[in-house]
Amino acid sequence: MSYKIATRKSNLALAQTDYVIGEIKKKFGIACEKLLIETTGDKRLDVTLDKIGGKGVFVKDIEIAMLRGEAQAAVHSMKDVPFELENSFEIGAMPIREDVRDALISADGRSFGELPYGAKLGTSSHRRIAQIKALRPDIQLVPIRGNVETRIEKMYKQNLDGIILAYAGLKRLGLECKASSCFSIEEMIPAVGQGALGVEIVKGNEIAPIVKGIDNHEVRVCVEAERSFMKALNGGCHTTIGAYAALEGDRIYMLGIFEVNGRLIKKDIEGSVLEHLDLGRRLAYKIISA
Repeated sequence: MSYKIATRKSNLALAQTDYVIGEIKKKFGIACEKLLIETTGDKRLDVTLDKIGGKGVFVKDIEIAMLRGEAQAAVHSMKDVPFELENSFEIGAMPIREDVRDALISADGRSFGELPYGAKLGTSSHRRIAQIKALRPDIQLVPIRGNVETRIEKMYKQNLDGIILAYAGLKRLGLECKASSCFSIEEMIPAVGQGALGVEIVKGNEIAPIVKGIDNHEVRVCVEAERSFMKALNGGCHTTIGAYAALEGDRIYMLGIFEVNGRLIKKDIEGSVLEHLDLGRRLAYKIISA
């Protein structure tokens, strides 16, 4: 028995899929192989995501392959998955979450605080842009897209002082040594689901019990709380939004950020793990009521 797992073609996507394939092999003794797919989001690097359909551009082509039976599951970075999936699909597992922080790679190894006045940083994320401006209004932000290696290359080609990336991706690629510094979660609230892997399946298909067998309940609870927050605010690539949920025993602590009428509002909330979805909604209400 063997299954095909769909993935994007970047080195990071391949590393993430190899992890999932390894977990299925270790737990169930079942071999899987990768199906490589170039998504619309990977093809169109000349424009920002909100111009070509938002986060779904990394998922849609892969979902079509699953519906055709070309693959039985797919591995995504959860921060790339829209908060609403079509009815045919579900996230069968969220097996792991890496360090959620954002990292700075600077051209000369300087930390964020050491960057010169008016330094140029590359990022196309509304969330990162807004929080960088709040930390240092002097910084110039330059749009930049592509996989990790492409962005590092563009940093040098475009003479940027640095770029901002998810630290999780650097760690999964063994490139964490390239990070000049990391932002604290309070300084730079992460994207919803940042650092977490999701395994998407067609509901009820034969691989479902296997995929669900590698789910990590603690990761799922935290990411679902964040996605509940995003859904309540109708958040996506076109909005300035971030959230982070952490388990502390049977309690969840959540921190969220959202731009309301040009104001960047940050709030937190705490509650029982049993009400994690409601907690996300309540945090959203707390922010829009501020």
